[in-house]
Amino acid sequence: MNNHSNIVISIASGKGGTGKTTLAVNLALSLANVEVLDCDVEEPNVHLFLKPKIRHEDKAYLLVPEVEKEKCDFCGICQEVCAYNAIAVLKPTSKTKGNVLVFAALCHSCGACSLLCPQKAIKEVKKEIGVVVNGGLESIDFVGGRLNVGEAMAPPLIEQVLKCISRTKTVIIDAPPGASCSMISAVKESDFCILVTEPTPFGLNDLILAVEVLRKLKISFGVVINRSDIGDSAVLDYCVREDIVVLMQIPFEEKIARAYSQGITIVDILPEYKDKFRSLNNQIIRIIAKRNGFGYIKKNETNCCN
Repeated sequence: MNNHSNIVISIASGKGGTGKTTLAVNLALSLANVEVLDCDVEEPNVHLFLKPKIRHEDKAYLLVPEVEKEKCDFCGICQEVCAYNAIAVLKPTSKTKGNVLVFAALCHSCGACSLLCPQKAIKEVKKEIGVVVNGGLESIDFVGGRLNVGEAMAPPLIEQVLKCISRTKTVIIDAPPGASCSMISAVKESDFCILVTEPTPFGLNDLILAVEVLRKLKISFGVVINRSDIGDSAVLDYCVREDIVVLMQIPFEEKIARAYSQGITIVDILPEYKDKFRSLNNQIIRIIAKRNGFGYIKKNETNCCN
């Protein structure tokens, strides 16, 4: 991190529907000099609320192996080195010709097969997996990914979206829900992760999973409880037990829910929330400053990432 005032904040959740995108959009609209990255590439919807002017779209590609069978001697080394079982070698017999099957949906573009092929029979070719869109409005830059229908893996496209991170701005990443590879790809380079949850049994269960992931990754984090006045106190009790900072609680309000259904943000209908989101950002800056050995924060604002 070059400057603790220009930080990368990822926003994640153990499950979908907790308000992750709502928080990302409203936080961005409350700050200046911001870049928003929509890394929920399978179901991107930040643009529905930010309504950025899209300047251009670029096709995104994945490199996958292509076998030149006239050069191949079916030695099987490519199959052996592929950690993802994306290549199957069918060796020739007295009755059949040999063949090499490439399962592009499983390929992670590691390049091992083409690098180690003794016959140099494998080359890498581009496979289109989606698009990366660039745009913005006023003081907000926007970058988002959209995965093609039928593509099995989101991380390669997420990685291409993350290449657009600007360290001259406060970066807000809307991560995919869950605690799988897609979420990890989106949050792994962030300075701080906000976990959005709701006070329900499902919310608590999936929050625990997300917390375990972030602790393994050694990423500082805190929790925002959305619709905080429904459900029970189990999420708050868990945060207290685990010494997890609760950064903010957003109550359930019919006005907010109605606005959301129309693509209208919280700060548009309740402008006083801008100060609350700015306070949230300032609290994160103090947590990071404390972690990095400069500045001061109150004891109850320290993070639990241990």
